Amino acid sequence: MVQSQALRIGAVARQSGVSIDTVRYYERRGLLRPAGRLPSGYRVYSEAAVARIRLARQLQGLGMTLEEVAATLQAHDAGGDCASERWRLEAARDRVAAEMARLACVRAELDTVLAHCVEGCCDLLART
Repeated sequence: MVQSQALRIGAVARQSGVSIDTVRYYERRGLLRPAGRLPSGYRVYSEAAVARIRLARQLQGLGMTLEEVAATLQAHDAGGDCASERWRLEAARDRVAAEMARLACVRAELDTVLAHCVEGCCDLLART
């Protein structure tokens, strides 16, 4: 059996693509299990911490809030699975869809302002 390598916080941060402060923050927020400590006081993590941070970042990139990510990871740790946690992904998808609709309206308004500008009827000038 191959034992996992103990990693100090800088190595975890580098391999995860985040800052050391992010690793500490994730630990404080409960996304990571508390690190072990060397006699020198340095934090040490297993390689699993890198995978967990990458997963947390992926979930955030999919539109989940940090609170949702933490709850999802904690539910997984307690034996939850994709079926029991799918609703969180669906909620994130719904928020992304709503934001896309809002941005489509913003783009349409920008297109209108730009068209007026091209026609010589600038909407950006103050009217009194």
